[in-house]
Order: sequence, then C-alpha cells, then structure tokens
Amino acid sequence: MVLLATYSLAEVNIVSTLLRMALAVVCGGLLGIDRGRKKRPAGFRTYIVVCLGSTLVMLVNQYVFQVFDMSDPTRMAAQVISGIGFLGAGTIIVTSHNQVKGLTTAAGLWASAAIGLALGIGFYYGALIATALIFVVMNAFGYVNSFLYKRSGVAEFFIEMDVISSVGKLLAHLSEKDVDVKDFDLFKAQSNAPTFAVHMTVKCHRNCSIDDLMAWILELDGVIFVEEI
Repeated sequence: MVLLATYSLAEVNIVSTLLRMALAVVCGGLLGIDRGRKKRPAGFRTYIVVCLGSTLVMLVNQYVFQVFDMSDPTRMAAQVISGIGFLGAGTIIVTSHNQVKGLTTAAGLWASAAIGLALGIGFYYGALIATALIFVVMNAFGYVNSFLYKRSGVAEFFIEMDVISSVGKLLAHLSEKDVDVKDFDLFKAQSNAPTFAVHMTVKCHRNCSIDDLMAWILELDGVIFVEEI
C-alpha cells in the first residue's frame, strides 16, 4: 500500500509498468483462450504477445514524452493499429471449399492490440471493461449465434458432384421440396478428378430441417461430398 501511494499509476514508473504488463498478459490470455481451444493459428500465446507488445509500445511512447518532453504520444499507437493489419491478414484463409476462415481471429488480434494500447497509456478501466465484453462475445455468443442460425432455416452448402447433369437434378429436387435457393455458384472442383462443385445458400421452411436436407442431398445420384459451411 505504501509503495502504491508513493508511485502514481498514471505515470511511467516501476509499479505502473509492472501493473500494465501484468494486466496485458491477463487480458491477452483471456481473449486468446477461445482461439487456442479451437486450435487456430493465432491462439493463446499469440494474443498475449500482441497485447503485451502493444502495451510496451505505449509505455515507451509515454516515457519519451514524459522524460524527454518530445514526441507525439499518439504516433506510435497509430503505427501499431496499422501494423496489426498485416498479422491479422495472415490468419485469414480461403479454403478449397470457398469458405473464408480466420476473420474472428483477425478481429480478436486487432482488439487485443487495442486493449494493450489502452493499458499502456494507463486507461485501466477501459481496457478491463473491453476485455470482459469481448471475452463474453467470443466464448458465449457463439452458442447464441448457432442457435439463431439454426432457427433461421438458412444454410450454406458446399457440394461436389462427379457429373454435371447432377446439378439440374439437385435444383429440381430442391424446388420440389419447396426449398428456396438464395445464392448458387457452379465451378470446377479443386481436385485431380473431373468433378464439379456447387456453393449455394438455401432457405429451409419449418417442415424441413437443415440436417435432413443435408442428408437428402448426399443421397442424390452423382453427389460425392456435402458439407455445411
């Protein structure tokens, strides 16, 4: 208590530096738990390093401004925000099924960097509130999103077929089952075999579940692979 009273947490000193860096490890780790559990390329340790590095950047910036009375205290923060874009872009990939993955991981890295900047400048309660809210969104809202997505009846499928004539059969049967096709793309599958691929978004009505529709599509002649994406 005496030590905390001696040093101001708003200035750069040994106590505030230790506190900000410790909080950066905790906040970055909390944000990285979900990504690490799902085995994403940028996981638990990456989030901690990003948050800790951003905190250090702002500490150096404040230190230069405080000790040498020079530099713009927001200049280095702007460089962190722009630089984190390169790291985030490396986590975004497009799979062979035309599915985009890594957007949540990239957004989480950006948020982790922003929280690190807030901690580095001493904006403690803003960083802690943001960490708590983002943690809830990343860990709990996934179940809410899945629940709402299932109830909406909207599904996105990637389908591989060995003959082009199967595409017409697929569309005809979907029409018979009163399933609305919202988006439809046909292209050559990325494989050595002469197969065709369909990427489509459909709307199922209440009497047609997405799981049943997926199983039914797989039973069609010429269909060799089906995946909900």
